[in-house]
Amino acid sequence: MAGALAGIKVLDLTRVLAGPLCTMILGDLGAEVIKIEAPGGSDDTRDWGPPFQNGVSAYYLCANRNKKSLTVNLKTEKGLEIIKRLVLQSDVVIHNFKTGTMERLGLGYETLSQLNPKLVFCSITGFGETGPYKNLAGYDYIIQAMCGLMSITGSSDSGPQKVGIAITDILTGLYALSGIQAALLERQKSGSGQKLDISLFDSGISALVNIASNYLMTEKLPRLLGNLHANIVPYQTFDTKDGKMVIAVGNDRQFDKLCHILGLDHLCNDSKFMTNASRVENQEALIPILQNRLVEQPTDYWLQKCNENSIPCGPINNLKMVFQDPQAIARDMLIKLNHPTAGEVKLVGSPIKLSKTPVQVTGHPPLPGEHTREILLSLGYSEQEITHLIEDKIV
Repeated sequence: MAGALAGIKVLDLTRVLAGPLCTMILGDLGAEVIKIEAPGGSDDTRDWGPPFQNGVSAYYLCANRNKKSLTVNLKTEKGLEIIKRLVLQSDVVIHNFKTGTMERLGLGYETLSQLNPKLVFCSITGFGETGPYKNLAGYDYIIQAMCGLMSITGSSDSGPQKVGIAITDILTGLYALSGIQAALLERQKSGSGQKLDISLFDSGISALVNIASNYLMTEKLPRLLGNLHANIVPYQTFDTKDGKMVIAVGNDRQFDKLCHILGLDHLCNDSKFMTNASRVENQEALIPILQNRLVEQPTDYWLQKCNENSIPCGPINNLKMVFQDPQAIARDMLIKLNHPTAGEVKLVGSPIKLSKTPVQVTGHPPLPGEHTREILLSLGYSEQEITHLIEDKIV
């Protein structure tokens, strides 16, 4: 069955995470994705490890399935000619070079859109293509610090902390994905493509959502939240008799139910705790009362009680527990693929569940240049020409 984006051709000049994640999802959805690297492979994540499986990096595997690999030396005229031939056939070009690099190569939007007016051109950079920081490199860790995320992540004991994954890379990849699909839809009406300027910095600020809104309304700086919520109480981790769990009370009705299972019904009629607003104001008084009761029973006891009473809750799972969880298994969030050198590899499945055009994972994360000959033949190069390009280290 053809995927939802079957017929869309994507030229992927990205590396590391934000761009490759975006193009991987496009590939999951059925687009044909051609990953461009320098001869020998130039995606940094190929070398990021351990762990490696038969020399293949786990990091590289996480964001590069459902792609073909073409190696091209972009510092040569013949290499640039290959890219331009591909542009003529492509719907989308996506890159994450520093601002100005594509223009210096002669591959900027103005040039490529002359070749293919229908082209959707997506630029991913650390800080965007305008503003005083446009020429700065932007790694996720730096962006988490600069966009405000670290100012609310961590506790008073730990100090500012980054999120445990490259969250601004991930968000940027998802924003780019959304923008590309919007541009493709608009193209159906106008007949022409457009340029997208997507940055990690903008994406990180956007991710502040209610925290940013709270500040913009009050101009009061948020504190380090740790496992607390800025606007809802109780909504945090709690100690139990044998571990920890999360309880996330989202409304007054749920709070009443929580008080009931804890044997603290009197709190429901206490003016300091009757509404969420009053609980936020009196958080320091409330939490120790709840905590003292929760440590009397083990985690599984409270999970059962909360679930029986529709009180949002959950255990704090490690990754072994996650991938053994029957819900994760039922949702196909663990998949297996055969790789030509790594053997069988385990990957995270797609969270996108489409009823008519389901995601299909058929292509392993490719070796550098694995499809070079196939792609060049499709562009009209002869076997002899391809041999010369390989010998001259053009591809």
